[in-house]
Amino acid sequence: MGQDHPTHSWPVFRSLAGFRPSDLPGDLIAGLTLAAIAIPEQMATARLGGFSPQIGFFAFIAGSIGFALFGANRFLSCGADSTITPIFAGGLALMATAGSPDYQSLAMALAILVGAIMVGGSLFRLGWVANLLSTPVTVGFLAGISVHILVSQLPGVLGVTTPDGPTLYKLGVLAEKIGQTNPYTVAIGLGVLALVAGSEKISARIPGALIGLVAATVAVIAGHLESKGVKVVGAVPARLPMPSLPEVAPERWIKLLSLALLIAVVVMVQTAATTRSFLSDPDKPADVDRDFLGAGAGSVLSGLFGAFPVNASPPRTGIVSETGGRTQLAGLFAAAIVLTLLAFGATLLQYVPDAALGGVLLFVALRIIRVTQIVTIFRQSFYEFLLVVATAAAIIVLPIEQGVTVGIALSLLHGIWTTTRGGLVEFVHLPGTTIWWPAGHVTGERKAGIAVVGLQAPLSFLNAEGFHSDVLKTIGRSPKPHLLVIEASGVIEIDFTAAQALHDLFRECLEQDVTVAVARLESTRAQDAFERFRLYDVLPRDHVFRSVDEAVRALGEAS
Repeated sequence: MGQDHPTHSWPVFRSLAGFRPSDLPGDLIAGLTLAAIAIPEQMATARLGGFSPQIGFFAFIAGSIGFALFGANRFLSCGADSTITPIFAGGLALMATAGSPDYQSLAMALAILVGAIMVGGSLFRLGWVANLLSTPVTVGFLAGISVHILVSQLPGVLGVTTPDGPTLYKLGVLAEKIGQTNPYTVAIGLGVLALVAGSEKISARIPGALIGLVAATVAVIAGHLESKGVKVVGAVPARLPMPSLPEVAPERWIKLLSLALLIAVVVMVQTAATTRSFLSDPDKPADVDRDFLGAGAGSVLSGLFGAFPVNASPPRTGIVSETGGRTQLAGLFAAAIVLTLLAFGATLLQYVPDAALGGVLLFVALRIIRVTQIVTIFRQSFYEFLLVVATAAAIIVLPIEQGVTVGIALSLLHGIWTTTRGGLVEFVHLPGTTIWWPAGHVTGERKAGIAVVGLQAPLSFLNAEGFHSDVLKTIGRSPKPHLLVIEASGVIEIDFTAAQALHDLFRECLEQDVTVAVARLESTRAQDAFERFRLYDVLPRDHVFRSVDEAVRALGEAS
């Protein structure tokens, strides 16, 4: 009965609208499992961004509370995320030294800006922004991010100093230092990686990362490995997150804005993908705009708590869904466990070896490379495979925030190209029917003196000149047709430039004694364009028909 409550009437805690007491055991078990997965992951992600481990806990607590308050999805887990962390860490490193108080203040300000953009995206219903990255670009983006994570964590796992410079330069330096590796750190890092990967293969519910961190910590203490060159996390202050505003000058907020927009777009894409993959109700579409609000609130809280931007996590969300979670109580319970650890168990974390956190991140990096999808794209669409390669290369070679910008630009250009690349299509008549069909894959006939053409794309400034030129070539053939029918079912939009091209085309056909008809102008936007751009001044209204056959019968002989 509780599941039928109207969720739109809940301004906060919307995912709890259908809560029933019988849901509580499932939420508690899911929350416990989520905490076991999140604790090592949040520590590792914080270190990836240049922060102390407890900052990752702050981000997880803030993300969980913010999303539970304002999000709609029952399962979604929000917190520190390895997809966006390398991007904003690269951007912040250009403005301050990683790990410094200034760096943390900038991260806090960035989180608040990202959250504000997400909240604005929700209020203005900008869920469509999540579709800005095509699948090939997303796959390339993740592959590039994966390389960044691998390169950033290899020094810690190998036990060598971290080189400065571009990613490819770092790889070269690491290759030269391979003989200086510390066998203990390598054993810890690769051991944790193997344990996490093995646990994941058996069951995603097994907290392999937590088991690996505990085992590595015990090994460090028992074997006195610090004296043998194994670096550890060190003292973690037992303090709770307290809200405060970052001390950042106004001009630096403005400098952060472009990075915030970039991070917000990535968060929108990942949040939408996550909430659509783990639907609260299989019979209802995901409320993407509402979940933007939840993720945005999480980022704002994270910034106020002294942390950095947060993001939806598909793997953690999957854990909640698979372990019996029913509402956001699971995430809140996990946040409570992490908060308790911060308050009473922070000293347990000081002997966690850096190499163990590196092993966790090596697993994360390898997991986000979608090898199967890359192979499928290569086999089915080679030019889109080139998009994968180009996006990954841009993110690896360029400063990471610039590479992500290039990836988004490539995705937009890809969308524009695929939408507008349609060339002129000639239609033929199927004998014995009233159907006219694109030539090429059917056996049809052409009728003397009649040319039927179409464009299976929006007509815009990008293709208007080509369309105009191709149609003139068609009516310039010998023998010249006396009737030109434009099959317009694929023309869903006509912009100003295209309207001028149509205006000129209709006039030129009239001058060459070619009658023009338009058939199947189905799009209401295209119909409005005919009115708005006064195309009926040069094309009689009675020359617009509902089918090609109707146009041919009405004007074919009369012409």
